Amino acid sequence: MDKFEARKKYRSLRDNLSEDDLLDSSVKIANNCLNLDIWEYHNYHVFLSIEKNKEIDTNPIINIINGRQKQVIISKSNFKDYSLTNYILDDDVILELNKYGIPEPKNGKKIKNNLIDVVFVPLLSYDKKGSRVGYGKGFYDRFLSNLSKKTIKIGLSLYEPENYIEGIDENDIKIDYCVTPNKIFSFL
Repeated sequence: MDKFEARKKYRSLRDNLSEDDLLDSSVKIANNCLNLDIWEYHNYHVFLSIEKNKEIDTNPIINIINGRQKQVIISKSNFKDYSLTNYILDDDVILELNKYGIPEPKNGKKIKNNLIDVVFVPLLSYDKKGSRVGYGKGFYDRFLSNLSKKTIKIGLSLYEPENYIEGIDENDIKIDYCVTPNKIFSFL
């Protein structure tokens, strides 16, 4: 399977998922994240879910991070250069949906990439080597390539990995772990 076929397959699977199943799976994924050895860090980047795309609801993960008195980092997309600018999510931040349905900060305090310890990465598909497939614009690959080598990259998926995805290139950044409702996969 190549990455174009993977995108098509997993978008279709998500489209057929009920809201109840999505919420149940999102909570299971958040609970499985508690089993990762990542909770001694301070700055956790979390993607905010695109509801219309039936992405995993990351609010349970955000609640865990906040409950541990850690800092949640969110991003704002620049569609001119496909980059992400990162902000601290605090009580003063106002979120608004951009034209693609992505919740983004309207205001807030920016944070530099080198301060981010852990990133929860969105994906459509991934394989047993930790190669991920996103929507194809490269936002997260650009972002991940500008982080410290020590930053932990964690994919979140509703599904098990494919054996191998063809068409992955050197610009596609691998994840270290992927958390599903039933299991944690390690690619270290």
